[in-house]
Amino acid sequence: MADRLRARANQLGLPPAHVAEMAGVNRSFIYDILRGRSARPGIDRLADVARVLKVDRDWLIHGIGEVEGTSPFVEKPDDTFVAIPHATARPSARRGLVVAEGGDKFSPPYHFRRSWIRNALKTSPSQLRIMHVKGDSMVPTLLSGDAVLVDTNLRSPNPPGIFVLDDGIGLVAKRLEHIPNRDQPAVRVISDNKHYPKYERPANEIHIVGRIRWFAREV
Repeated sequence: MADRLRARANQLGLPPAHVAEMAGVNRSFIYDILRGRSARPGIDRLADVARVLKVDRDWLIHGIGEVEGTSPFVEKPDDTFVAIPHATARPSARRGLVVAEGGDKFSPPYHFRRSWIRNALKTSPSQLRIMHVKGDSMVPTLLSGDAVLVDTNLRSPNPPGIFVLDDGIGLVAKRLEHIPNRDQPAVRVISDNKHYPKYERPANEIHIVGRIRWFAREV
């Protein structure tokens, strides 16, 4: 919804504050949607916003419905979006468990805005891969089945973050942090699920596939 509201307002040359004023709603109503802070905005107020944007309310909510004039989105997503393929291996949030994928031809790519990859992630699409988490050791942050976007260009645990790595046993999704003041570089491997103990490995024993930059979940 945030992408559709933003794209349509930009197409009509309307700043978010003007959309709110013309629709008779608080500015916070619009900005909360744009910032992803409003999971269930009021239907009646959305109808007023849709009227200002000259679209059906259902288009604003679901992307299905009429748009007056030209849609702000092109029909072919590859023109403004870039396809990020799946990796051929699935990282596991349970230690040592590796689940093989069928490969790219069995898994359709995810599409992301080129501008978001360039401006927000500040990376190249060629460095990104989609993987899926399996297991429960990163609960509640990551659940089994979550899709994660992995930046393979970011392989340093400093600053700390959530990474996909090969810890010598298999591919895992874990939180990593550099351990300072050691004779040899070392990494602390942390599970967000407190039932799984944290452990340490020499840095040369861990192959970091990449840092997780984004995730998605079915509900």
